[in-house]
Amino acid sequence: MIGIDTHRIAEEINCLARFGAHPGGGVTRLLYDESWLAAQRYLAGRMESAGLRVRYDEVGNLYGTLEGTDRSLRPVLTGSHVDTVVQGGMYDGAYGIVAGILALEALQARYGRPRRSLEVVSLCEEEGSRFPTVFWGSEYAAAYDEPERNAERFGAAESLYDAKGLTLAEAMASCGFGPNGDYVTGLERRGRREAPYAFIELHIEQGGVLEAEGRSIGIVTSIVGQIRAVVAVEGCANHAGTTPMKLRKDALTAACEMILWLEERARRSEEGLVATVGSLRTLPGVGNVIPGRVEFTVDIRHSARDALHRFAVETATGFNRIAADRGVVVSWQESLSVAPVPMDSGLVRKWEAVCRDEGVDYRLMSSGAGHDAMIFARVCPAAMLFVPSRDGISHHPDEYTDAGQLALGACLLAETMYRMGYKVEEDSNETI
Repeated sequence: MIGIDTHRIAEEINCLARFGAHPGGGVTRLLYDESWLAAQRYLAGRMESAGLRVRYDEVGNLYGTLEGTDRSLRPVLTGSHVDTVVQGGMYDGAYGIVAGILALEALQARYGRPRRSLEVVSLCEEEGSRFPTVFWGSEYAAAYDEPERNAERFGAAESLYDAKGLTLAEAMASCGFGPNGDYVTGLERRGRREAPYAFIELHIEQGGVLEAEGRSIGIVTSIVGQIRAVVAVEGCANHAGTTPMKLRKDALTAACEMILWLEERARRSEEGLVATVGSLRTLPGVGNVIPGRVEFTVDIRHSARDALHRFAVETATGFNRIAADRGVVVSWQESLSVAPVPMDSGLVRKWEAVCRDEGVDYRLMSSGAGHDAMIFARVCPAAMLFVPSRDGISHHPDEYTDAGQLALGACLLAETMYRMGYKVEEDSNETI
């Protein structure tokens, strides 16, 4: 197996974590902020030092290419996202980028140029932490034959604001990107281009399954679907001291009953389904006033589309029943609906073959979080490989994966890239 030095991969991730290091711990690296731009420039230098051809696209995705000898073959693309959540961990996204650079550097040093081009990408955004959008990087990168879609995105960027009132378009232009970006070295104004031969993403698990089972590697077979909604409960704000309990229309107590109902129903539902209320706001939010309005979020996920939508319908029905019993009004505004995305079965088998050949203990599993691979799966075969996360913690400063596990994942990535880039089957006809 192609070796990746354990200490070096840990050092590389620590170096990247300097960009956006938070005084209270963790990393805050948001799309188009100063730390984001510094991180992309640092990675561009690392790609160049690894002997890769470096370029950006119009939204700031950064590519490093190990050029193949047969230009008729479409490239294999690997990588992940460079942005973070606020005060997040140093491994989420960053690991896949760093491992990709080290894998291509090791392959070139050992074998020279591949037959099929191999690329690593540092995608500009996935988390949605600064602007009300997600997958900004991969949505652009994957629109290979739909330039009109990207034109629409640039138009929409004029009306997407961050917390300080800056638009996405303005932030993008400040870093030299966008339709009129003109001062980023290597900026590529891409016209029509073929989709990659495949996209493979290496990532930390962000959950505790692998660690609990003592497994080294998770091969992702599917990425769960998601339904997100904002629920508003309208009651009647009134004086906390003069309004008898039997005459109240308390929006908060109604919302609390709905939230507890959601938890209990999810616990009794189909295996693998999860439901979360992550945000709640009360109005008027005064200690001596009965809450007249409550807004809260609902996040439902499952790997089966029918089960996902069935549970969402049941939830809306259950909330309506509770509202009627309590004399309040509830509304359900869906903000996101993403179907489950299966990973390519051919790539899954390739990952399995690599793990078996190298004697690596693995398990097949579903991903409970969304990833860039689900966007690329629309246009090319896509697959993911997970390494364990200590205590299942992610999106938190305590996010951690052992350096030996990081190196193992990078070695498996390098071996897979070797098989796909150097040992190209003559009769492949560009199919996995």
